[in-house]
Amino acid sequence: MKRDCPYCSSSKEKVSNHGHFVRASDQRIMARYYCTHCCKSFSQATFQKCYRQKKRKLHPRIRELINSSVSQRRIARILKVSRTTVARKIKLLGLHSDVKNFKYFHSRSVVTHFQFDDLETFEHTKCKPLSITMAVETETRKIIGYEISRMPAKGKLAKIARKKYGYREDERKKRRNLLFKDLSQRVSPVAEIYSDENPHYPPTIRKWFPQGTHKTTKGRRGCVVGQGELKAGGYDPIFSLNHTYASIRDNIKQLSRRTWCTTKKAERLRDLINIYIDYHNNVLTA
Repeated sequence: MKRDCPYCSSSKEKVSNHGHFVRASDQRIMARYYCTHCCKSFSQATFQKCYRQKKRKLHPRIRELINSSVSQRRIARILKVSRTTVARKIKLLGLHSDVKNFKYFHSRSVVTHFQFDDLETFEHTKCKPLSITMAVETETRKIIGYEISRMPAKGKLAKIARKKYGYREDERKKRRNLLFKDLSQRVSPVAEIYSDENPHYPPTIRKWFPQGTHKTTKGRRGCVVGQGELKAGGYDPIFSLNHTYASIRDNIKQLSRRTWCTTKKAERLRDLINIYIDYHNNVLTA
């Protein structure tokens, strides 16, 4: 099937067949075309999202392993490829998952009940903490949005962090507002919103959902060592969110409570979260 020229945007009438070739990575036969207007050739593969990928057959396997609490080094050992290859594939899969998640978020019906909270982790060192603000639909446990923000260290590490790395801006309020701005376009204005008793949450909710109902619950201790999101003491009003957070910590190696795998850059953590959300919404909760 002929396509418009990707170089000069000429119509199909100026594009002619120009033979074919066998793609080395998967042995598929790809048609080649020639544009008589700009005198450039292109192929059927030019328009595919995995264009110029040499090991595209590894994508499904890496996606499955990265969502199964396997580190990047171990993935490289299992698949017998270099760590650089795995890191590049995860970056590519993160971009593809981001596009899929965007389409998924905006294709769902209007949400009427959701829960949100912050999950804390760090980049490079515990002196550089990160906060993941995530919203989960109450009934289906589908993830409907998230934001990653940098924050200053707390407690005993605060003084050490300032001395070693200097001032660190707190982005949580700004990122939380960005998340709720996006949610306000996809969530009912009179939605019921559940969270814990964090005093920073009500102003944001009143700003973006003035007609909504905000219900809070007191935070409780975790019932499992290393899984603080699973609460002890019977019924948990925000179980959907806490169960999802516990699942994220268990399935993404860098977010596990006790692990020697750490996030080096917040941008790469975003790739992992994008891949997991796609897997969570379309496989785990399908």
